[in-house]
Amino acid sequence: MEQTVGDMSDHLIAPAEAGSTELEGAAELVIEPAADPTAEPQATATPMPVSLPVPVPVPAYEPPYYAVVFTSTRTSDQSGYGETSERMEELVAEVPGFLGMDHARTPGGLSITVGYFRDAQAIEKWRADAEHRAAQRRGRAEWYERYTLHVARVERSHSFERVRGNE
Repeated sequence: MEQTVGDMSDHLIAPAEAGSTELEGAAELVIEPAADPTAEPQATATPMPVSLPVPVPVPAYEPPYYAVVFTSTRTSDQSGYGETSERMEELVAEVPGFLGMDHARTPGGLSITVGYFRDAQAIEKWRADAEHRAAQRRGRAEWYERYTLHVARVERSHSFERVRGNE
């Protein structure tokens, strides 16, 4: 059965403009000369925090608009996937009526991407994009074990954000 809206899997959540989290496990590599000039230099790794953007959900928009929900599991061979995913993010952002996307992945490997579009015409423009169609074919041939796509009209939308004081 042919899908009606394109594959938008594994796109990142838009980073927040301010704020960050620290990633444990990163390290700075330091190479120090050995005390004995004939010995090999010694390398040590010193753990250090790495700042990452804080992910934020796509804001609520005034309905109606559309949500395209892409749920997938991937194969073990992901060669070329990251580059293609980044390119698809660039392309979809250029589609008039594209509102944003959210993405999550479970530890077990289930990936869910929700793309938001102002209208069905924007979804169709994305679905028909030639470069996107080529990425879909490659995804079916190489990167996905299975996927499901749902297109829904959003009738109600609201959001919440905690306001932080001086803490």
